[in-house]
Amino acid sequence: MSTSTAISTTVATTNLVDEGKALAEEWKKISKADKGRFTRSIKDGGFDNRLGKLMLTLRGNKEFVDTATLKSHGIQGIDKRRRSEALWFAVNEAEAFQFVKASKKGFTSLSALQRAMKQAAAKAEKDEPATKEGSDVGPDTEGETEVDDTPKAEPQTASDIALAALIAAETNGVSVNELLVALKDHLELLDIDIAA
Repeated sequence: MSTSTAISTTVATTNLVDEGKALAEEWKKISKADKGRFTRSIKDGGFDNRLGKLMLTLRGNKEFVDTATLKSHGIQGIDKRRRSEALWFAVNEAEAFQFVKASKKGFTSLSALQRAMKQAAAKAEKDEPATKEGSDVGPDTEGETEVDDTPKAEPQTASDIALAALIAAETNGVSVNELLVALKDHLELLDIDIAA
């Protein structure tokens, strides 16, 4: 490689690194602004809060709000998904605020909040010990052996375990980098060598 090619490659790499760092800084500002905008939007008087309450009122005890009602109230131009998320928020407002408050990471949209709450609910449901309903008084089964008829869980694949770790990390405000460092530390503790 000639000297001029080596210099131009170095300059190009330096420019790309600088560009990457500048974009990362700008992304932090955008994310912070999005979180602030979202927080204002769900508070009393905020856009999503007001839209959700209006949708809830218009829906009444019907399954959905018809197009004529949306048009007559001037909200047919608001994205259908946004109206739906706002309605979900109005119905689940107390739980949503509690979840947002408990979150270390914060949210930038109702979709992200909804997804995180569903994942947390699914995880909580999965983690709950199975309880059997029944009476303390029953037939005398002395001398009989008890048969375990609970269904056995399917074995998890490496991909399932990795996805669960990533979801748990996101839910608990742990970065992917921190998760990878912790995994590496545990591999070293267990003296496990990674085959490429």
